[in-house]
Amino acid sequence: MSRVRLEIDEVKIYRPKKRWKLYFVIMTEHPTDTDKMIISTLPQEPFKLSKRHENAFQFDTDQSGSEGLFILSKDIPSDRELNVHIYLRHTRKSTRDLGEILKDVQDGIGGDAFEIVTDIVGTTTVPWLVIAKKAVPLVGKILTKIPDRDFGFLSAFERFGDEFDQEYEIDREKDFTGDASLVYSWSIDEG
Repeated sequence: MSRVRLEIDEVKIYRPKKRWKLYFVIMTEHPTDTDKMIISTLPQEPFKLSKRHENAFQFDTDQSGSEGLFILSKDIPSDRELNVHIYLRHTRKSTRDLGEILKDVQDGIGGDAFEIVTDIVGTTTVPWLVIAKKAVPLVGKILTKIPDRDFGFLSAFERFGDEFDQEYEIDREKDFTGDASLVYSWSIDEG
């Protein structure tokens, strides 16, 4: 069966400040339970942008074999659609336990939060919190209460149409609802 793969290639910040400690909060559909979603933070430690980065960070390069920041890989859904929400956050803390964020979400949605799993959507070490789909509207509100700067949200929803018959990988560029943009890529691996 074919698998879809999502990677983040580049993030740009449109603010005058030149030093950032950034991380992503990713939320997507549970691979086997249609009433659930999964949420995680990536990478496991915030990545730093300094003056030399000029407010842009490239995860992917032009070098052969280079890949972006791996987000997920899963069997292509039968309806050929996949919904992924990406939030971009900046922390001022010198060290940030991103596991705290999953705990804050878990506490904030209470009984609509389930277990934390690791071996899901092609990841073996990244922890994902399983939540009820009906709790999705609460996630954004919970994130705004966390004292990190919010660069907003974007939808990386993809409908895998005919364009994937011609192209192995398709890059998308979108703006967050805040002062940042993202380049990410979807690809289909034939199984």
